[in-house]
Amino acid sequence: MALRPALNHIGGAWVESASHATVEDRDPAHSDRVIANAASSTAADVRYAIDAAEQAFPDWRATPAPQRGDIVRKAADLMERRRDQLARLLTQEEGKVLAESFAEVDRAVANVRFSGGEGTRLTGETIPSAQRGTLIYTRRDPLGVVACVTPWNFPIAIPAWKIAPALVSGNTVVFKPASLTPLCATEVVQCFLDAGLPDGVLNLVLGSGEALASALVDDERIKAISFTGSSAVGRALYARAAQRLCKVQLEMGGKNAVIVLADADLEKAAESVATGAFGATGQRCTATSRAVVAKPLLRDFVELLGSKAESWKPGDGLTDGVKMGPLVDAAQLKKVKAKIADGKREGAKLVRDGSDPSGMGMNDGYFVAPTIFTEVDPRMSVAQEEIFGPVVSVIPADDIESALAKANQVGYGLSSSIYTRDLHSAFRYADASEAGMLHINLPTLGGEAHVPFGGVKDSGFGDRECGTAAFDFFTELRVVYVGY
Repeated sequence: MALRPALNHIGGAWVESASHATVEDRDPAHSDRVIANAASSTAADVRYAIDAAEQAFPDWRATPAPQRGDIVRKAADLMERRRDQLARLLTQEEGKVLAESFAEVDRAVANVRFSGGEGTRLTGETIPSAQRGTLIYTRRDPLGVVACVTPWNFPIAIPAWKIAPALVSGNTVVFKPASLTPLCATEVVQCFLDAGLPDGVLNLVLGSGEALASALVDDERIKAISFTGSSAVGRALYARAAQRLCKVQLEMGGKNAVIVLADADLEKAAESVATGAFGATGQRCTATSRAVVAKPLLRDFVELLGSKAESWKPGDGLTDGVKMGPLVDAAQLKKVKAKIADGKREGAKLVRDGSDPSGMGMNDGYFVAPTIFTEVDPRMSVAQEEIFGPVVSVIPADDIESALAKANQVGYGLSSSIYTRDLHSAFRYADASEAGMLHINLPTLGGEAHVPFGGVKDSGFGDRECGTAAFDFFTELRVVYVGY
């Protein structure tokens, strides 16, 4: 297989990093297979990108919003036409199975298309004045140069749903993707470029390291930072950016719980937990990592969940019949195995251990099979810490109040779910669950392009992403008083 280059895109050109250094981009299902050499950027590259974005901003801001929306909508059309290419690249670079990759591309297309349509709807409002002969109205203006910092687990969808509203709002963008998925980032950028973006409006800087982060966060010309990643990194970024009053949007981790009450549809609940815990190899911020189950159902639920886990065989995501791909890299594999070992040491009962899967090809990639803990105390690390792997902890509960208390007993608050046939319990959950996105008889996963996405507590900070809420972050609301 010929190696592909993954370059920066700055000021309208694909360029190497200032250091000319590169890093290997490996296929996580076949760790000995290098698929690209990616630019390893420096702080100088970040400054160069900011220079280009700053220079492009006045003309892009002056471009009417409907015209900006038309370009973004064309990018969605290109993504749709390149669906197969994008999905296969995503599976090869990040590891998720092909069906999940197609779903991610479709989600990216939907988000970009929605944002493009908002170019004709960036409206303000007229407000009655208490003074005679005075008109008051509001308008949404772009911020300037903004940074979009994205993770590796959704390397097409998350960049798409950040970049699109930022551009439609009239901002210019410096895009810093995760270093593990550089090819996906370059293809996302190429779709926007081929749609007709002017030079310098969207700039891509590949690489990792403190120097790059500091160059982005500390530069006064960066007016806003939209970040998706770990809670620890998000907190540090916010603390640093706050020193210069930079606008920040954080979408961080999750430790999402599904509550299963005694009156639940057991089959539906178990299928939901299995899909939420093992789908995408558990590498979703909305993944189900805890099942809080009423004691009368506990034994049957664990047995049913275990039987469903059997169908989630790990393997190369491009292979027919494979339902779960590898973890993204060796570091993530080491982390997940360590978390499973911690659960054993703390006394949780391991009823299904996937830390050392066997089978053809399992030694070639970063594979972990579905793992199930029972008899989990909510204070144990497996019930408190984000694992980002196919690991689920089953926690017993006495009733709805006990279940809610245990589900809320974490620092995170992204997504949650309840399975029940009782209307009172469903609405009690909706009132009391400490999460930003609540689901009744539905999995913890997913989201829709026109609906706000985000969490509370250690899972999120600032304006929500997606839907019209995305434009609240990427615009500044200004009030105009006209005396006539």
